[in-house]
Amino acid sequence: MTSVPAPSPRSSSVEMTTVNSFDLPEAQDATRWHPESDRLVDLDKHPGLPMPDTDNRRPLTELESSNAQPLRDRRLQLEPALLATSPKPLVVLPQPKEFGRDQRFDVCRGIALWCIFLDHVPNNIGSWLTLRNYGFSDTAEVFMFVSGVTCAMGYGKARQREGWTGVISRTLWRSWDIYVAFLLLTFACAIMVYLAGGDRIADQSNTRILLEQPGATLARAAILQYRPVNTDVLPIFVVYHLLFAPLLWLLLRAPNVALGASLSLYALVHVFGWTVPAWPNSVWFFNPLAWQLLVVLGAWWVMEGNRFWPWVSSRTAFVLAIPYLAFSLIIALSWRIKPLEALVPPTLTKLLYPLDKSDLDPLRLLHFFALAILAAWLVPRNWRGLTTPVMRGAVRCGENSLAIYCLGVLLALASHITLAGVSDGLTMQIALSLAGIVVMVAAATLLSSIRIKPRQQPRVV
Repeated sequence: MTSVPAPSPRSSSVEMTTVNSFDLPEAQDATRWHPESDRLVDLDKHPGLPMPDTDNRRPLTELESSNAQPLRDRRLQLEPALLATSPKPLVVLPQPKEFGRDQRFDVCRGIALWCIFLDHVPNNIGSWLTLRNYGFSDTAEVFMFVSGVTCAMGYGKARQREGWTGVISRTLWRSWDIYVAFLLLTFACAIMVYLAGGDRIADQSNTRILLEQPGATLARAAILQYRPVNTDVLPIFVVYHLLFAPLLWLLLRAPNVALGASLSLYALVHVFGWTVPAWPNSVWFFNPLAWQLLVVLGAWWVMEGNRFWPWVSSRTAFVLAIPYLAFSLIIALSWRIKPLEALVPPTLTKLLYPLDKSDLDPLRLLHFFALAILAAWLVPRNWRGLTTPVMRGAVRCGENSLAIYCLGVLLALASHITLAGVSDGLTMQIALSLAGIVVMVAAATLLSSIRIKPRQQPRVV
């Protein structure tokens, strides 16, 4: 450590400029301050330059006078090139990993929300536009995976800015937001069915027990055991957000270990049949022990995706994905087109079915992987179609996924009531489908345009 006194003509004290040669290798050279150039000058190369008097045996006032004398009545000649140059930091700190946002994920989540709405309307011609009629998986897999991606990016940024306290605080708040939204949505569904006065709709929407036994039912809803129809996604995300902080901690340190643990739990679910009980009977429709794999996989992709992207976008992956997608297309169409049903041998039927959605059947998972590979080929990151009005509407819906999902559930229930009480004709189905998507986009646009200051996150002790 070397200390060089720097004179200060406007001060009555001597400033000490400390140079640490360990942090800055250039500091090993002999350098002194020269006021005429405002920069460090090597005195070995410029022996004629005046040196400040640093004799520590002389009085302080005398030192100040002798050092400041050369500066009096002189104008400093500063070089413009040096003034325009940005100063070089003494120490360059390593930058943490940057969590970027890929707009394609918001587009996928927005389109998934549209498809979920269309699928939630019973006997709706609009559901033929969704994935469930053309393969083993549907938009639920897309929604779960993209949610894992966005959670990793969002909470990853929070860790960079606020540390782990901020991450835990945000996960708790987000889980609470979803929990409150679920309870409010449960109330809203019951009120809509009650006002519609439809006994049949009460049974189909699983709200009859809420209308007949409100106290016991609300108590079960409070612990996430009771859910009206089409609200099953919300309780599972209440749990996932609560657990995301430890998941992110493990992903940042050992991403492959985290993915391996998730795969192991998924395998154990299928071996031992583990489920989560619901009330008054049955189990959670989306088994959180199985569907966690897609959320973890999405978060893992944020950490490790770049390593595997060359293979995902390779011709080999594309060649493997296309036959499987074609096979699943034929099987899925055979469910609704009788002539195609005869093409499926009984032996193959026994191997394929039941294609259980609740436990995320492996064939559904493989179908999602194949779709992801196809999407990687067809939709590059800079695809111009992402800027079209339709895609911008999908992006807005994806950015406001919680509110738009809840709105979609209510719109689907309102469409169901309309089809049952007014008309179930083809024209009405098309009109309700289009109107629902327009309302979702309009609501998302309104939410995106409202500028609300972020609330202060409480400190988690």
